[in-house]
Amino acid sequence: MNSIRYIRRLAAVLAGLAGLAGALLAFTAAPAAFAKPVPPSAGSGAASPPFYPPVQIHTVVMGGMPGWQIALIAIGAALFAASAAVLLDRAVAGRRRAAAATA
Repeated sequence: MNSIRYIRRLAAVLAGLAGLAGALLAFTAAPAAFAKPVPPSAGSGAASPPFYPPVQIHTVVMGGMPGWQIALIAIGAALFAASAAVLLDRAVAGRRRAAAATA
């Protein structure tokens, strides 16, 4: 195997493992957003905690992006990624044909 291919494959595996480790760390280290203490059961003998009324959440909208703009950005990113992938595939295929013709 070519040493460049070996190094490239090793770098790809390490990048994938680093991404997986980062995602795992993000999911395990993040605090639960709506976590609240669970009251002890009635038979545990512990004093009952004070009653906490449910909290009302009021949504405040002060700007942001409308959904159609977010969808437009997502479509543009997908088109850009697809065209970049096609151009990269054609460049790699052209190099293969040129290398095969000279060999």
